[in-house]
Amino acid sequence: QSLPQQKLLTWLSVLECVEVFAEMGTARAWGEMGRWTIIVLIQLAKAILRLLLLLWYKAGIQTSPPIVPLNREQQQPLHPQDMEDSSSGKDQTYVGKRSSRVVRSLQSTPSLQSRHWGSPQQREESQSRRAEEMNQPPTPLGLQETIAESIYIARPLLHLLSLGVWGQRSWKPWLLSAILDISSLSLLSDLKDLNRRERVELRRRTILLLYYLLRSPFYDRYSEGRILFLLRLLADYVPGLGFVTR
Repeated sequence: QSLPQQKLLTWLSVLECVEVFAEMGTARAWGEMGRWTIIVLIQLAKAILRLLLLLWYKAGIQTSPPIVPLNREQQQPLHPQDMEDSSSGKDQTYVGKRSSRVVRSLQSTPSLQSRHWGSPQQREESQSRRAEEMNQPPTPLGLQETIAESIYIARPLLHLLSLGVWGQRSWKPWLLSAILDISSLSLLSDLKDLNRRERVELRRRTILLLYYLLRSPFYDRYSEGRILFLLRLLADYVPGLGFVTR
């Protein structure tokens, strides 16, 4: 990735990290009008950054969060003692004569903080495989897929616009948002050669469709009563769950 693209990803990650705090702080300081103003500004900035990444830098299907968090335990480098042993030609493992089991030799045992249960070969293979998965280039998107990703990026803005036009109690914003999400996923379903990161992102978007059952006005009219009824049943008839469900 180029330096400007990395900066865009960093700013996008920062916005996603602080947007809820900014909304709550603005609502406390300037009331409901200030809250909706900051929501619109943040969503507009996020849409602009994502469109730049999609159309200008050809970033493909964008993940959330934009920068994948680093798993320090899985990507921990080899212990310096291991590197010294490997460079000096010492055997890091011992193979049992009868069992053929591979165990680490006592001379190359790392410190407790960087110790793991697998053999050095397994660890190096998993690290190299993980590095290859992370460094895979994004899948090129055709016109249909670019339109689908653009729909997904613009959906929050269109949802906010529809809320301003029809109000928060109307079914039209809920329906519009659901139709845009389903349309985007349907158009992206034709892509076959996706890398692992992109497949995970599409699965995440599909699972998030279940959240429409918990969004107003569907939740207010249908889901709330059934969920509360289920919680009451659990509280009354399942020992130990009453405190949590109440």
